[in-house]
Amino acid sequence: MNDAATFESLFGARERIHTELSKAVVGQRDVIDQILVAMLTGGNCLITGAPGLAKTLLVKSLAQVFKLNFNRIQFTPDLMPADITGMDILQDGPQGRSLQFVPGPVFAQMLLADEINRTPPKTQAALLEAMQEKQVTVSGRRYPLPSPFFVLATQNPVEMEGTYVLPEAQLDRFMFNVIIDYLPEAEEIEVVQRTTAPAREGVEGLFGMEDVLAFQALVRTVPVGQDVVAFAVRLAASSRPQQAGAPDFVRKFVNWGAGTRAAQCLILGAKVLAIWAGRAHVTVEDVRALATPVLRHRIQLNYKAEAEGITVENLIQRLLQGARVA
Repeated sequence: MNDAATFESLFGARERIHTELSKAVVGQRDVIDQILVAMLTGGNCLITGAPGLAKTLLVKSLAQVFKLNFNRIQFTPDLMPADITGMDILQDGPQGRSLQFVPGPVFAQMLLADEINRTPPKTQAALLEAMQEKQVTVSGRRYPLPSPFFVLATQNPVEMEGTYVLPEAQLDRFMFNVIIDYLPEAEEIEVVQRTTAPAREGVEGLFGMEDVLAFQALVRTVPVGQDVVAFAVRLAASSRPQQAGAPDFVRKFVNWGAGTRAAQCLILGAKVLAIWAGRAHVTVEDVRALATPVLRHRIQLNYKAEAEGITVENLIQRLLQGARVA
């Protein structure tokens, strides 16, 4: 497809995907949109919510819609890094015994890291290279991962027993932190009715690997004005308590703010929103719309914020209220 055809395809893809996913997943439209934005920019996504909210079903259904090779890893306290990346195993061959690399489940186009915060940091870190460099290194040798490659990780709220807080370096590798909450009563009734009735038709594939790569390439070409980029940079910088000119409430309540990667994610995601709106340019409102999922896992509040009941979402809204356009 040429750029015009790809633009039209991506412009209409949103509703087609929602319609297809509705065969398996009830509601959660905002959650689906945010995950799609991450996929269409080549980003990784963290999905936070209590068990039993169809996080795994949603990710698996997305893989079916895009016809992507899908693997799932259940993170547990005894999971080791080699269980993710793979390892060298001594095997017999025509020329005797030799070490052969056996790929782990990370070698998939879409990887579901289920309950990633139920395993210790050593194992969590096994995904860092894969998420950033799209490769793994085993015994000094590098192995490229399939393309496209996405990590969609689910985590339980840290207040739950048996969870480990993800380190800041790993959190920053996720483009979005998407919060999935309990459904409204009417939608929850529909879920119970569906899952206790005879099986319905399954999710069908709408796009392929080539479409995903074409969409990602197109998103990169959407022009962004310097004033919009400056707005995204200033918004991210305003969350840093050590930054000159940071708001007083940031200095009071924040230990650590968002880095440059946050501004990059804001601009890339805003490009997708622009295409979905039928525009060939990005606006400040596109950036504002993605501020919460981009920033919520990149801002670390201090004990004063917890004592006063300040949430990271509250703080992001105050940052948006004070954000200015040049």
